[in-house]
Amino acid sequence: MSCSVVIPVYNGALTIGPLVDRLVEVLDRDALEIVLVNDGSPDHSAAVCRTLRERYPERVIYVELSKNFGEHNAVMAGLHHAAGDYVVIMDDDFQNPPEEVRRLVSHASLHDYDVVYTQYARKHHHPWRNLASRFNDWVATLLLQKPKELYLSSFKCLNRFTVREVLRYTGPYPYIDGLILRCTRRIGTIQVRHDPRRIGRSNYSLPKLVSLWLNMFFNFSVLPLRLSTITGFACSVVGVILGCTVAFERIFRPGTPLGWASILVTVLTFSGVQLVVLGVLGEYLGRLFLSGNQTPQFVIRDVSHGASRTCIKPPSSTSSKTGTSSSPEASVFSAVTSQSDS
Repeated sequence: MSCSVVIPVYNGALTIGPLVDRLVEVLDRDALEIVLVNDGSPDHSAAVCRTLRERYPERVIYVELSKNFGEHNAVMAGLHHAAGDYVVIMDDDFQNPPEEVRRLVSHASLHDYDVVYTQYARKHHHPWRNLASRFNDWVATLLLQKPKELYLSSFKCLNRFTVREVLRYTGPYPYIDGLILRCTRRIGTIQVRHDPRRIGRSNYSLPKLVSLWLNMFFNFSVLPLRLSTITGFACSVVGVILGCTVAFERIFRPGTPLGWASILVTVLTFSGVQLVVLGVLGEYLGRLFLSGNQTPQFVIRDVSHGASRTCIKPPSSTSSKTGTSSSPEASVFSAVTSQSDS
C-alpha cells in the first residue's frame, strides 16, 4: 500500500519547507510520495518547492501551474500526478499535523472506506471563517445530500477508486467534496488535532469563499432552478391574491382611492424576482458556455518528478526516526504495506 500526499501551495514559502521535512521524517519508512502544486503563488514558493524537489528527488513531485486557478483546481492537478493507493489532501499552513497522515490512511484501510474526513475537537480559525464553514456545511447538506454529522474538512484521505472517479470530471469548476459525494457514501471520519496557524494568515478571502460556494451551488445541483420555479409560482399566487383583493375593494368600497405605494411595491417586488430568476438562468448558461468553450481546469507550466512514477517502497528496516512505529496506527499501516508489497 502506497500513500501520496497532495499539497496545494499558495503563499506557503515559509511553511511548506518545514511541512515537507516533517512529513518525510514521520513517514520515512512508508511508501510515501509528496505532490506539491504551486497554484501561481506570488511569493517565492516556487523556489522553495524546487529546493525540496532536489532535497527529496525520490519522494517529491513538483507541479507548477501557469497562474492561480484556485485551491480545488490545484488539488485536481495534484490528483492527476498522485500514484498512491491512498491520497491524502492537506493544506500548506501546518495546521494539519503530519503525524495524523498515517492515522487517516490506516483508518481508511482498516474499515474499507473510500474517503476519510477529519474532524476537529477545536478549530483554530478566525470566527468569520468558522461562520463561513458552518454556512457552507448547511448548503452542502441541502444541495448535495451530505450527512448532517459529516464535516467537509480540507484534510482528508481518498482511496484509488475515489481518486479515479473524481478525475472523471473535466469541467473548469471543480468542487472536490461535491465530486466525492457524487460517487460514494462509504465515508468515514476520524478526530485529529488542529494546530494554530504559525505564520501568515488564511488565503481564503471573502470573494474566494463566495466563489467556492457558487461552484457548489450551481455545478452540483439543479435546486437553484427549482427554487426559482417555486419562487415564481409563489409570487404568482401572491399577485392573484392581491388582484382579487383590489377587485373586491373596488366592488364593495368604490370610494377607496387606489394607492400608488402598493403599486410601486408590487412592481418592484415582481421585477426583482424576475431579475433573480434571470440571473440564476444566466449563471447556468454562462458556466455551460465556458465549459463548452473548453475553459481549462488548470494549465501546467512545468512538472518535476523522478524517473519512476511509482511510490517509494518502504526500506527493509522497520525502525523510525521519530519513534512512532510503536503506535497502533503505525503497526497497522506497516502491516498493510508489507502485505501489499508481498
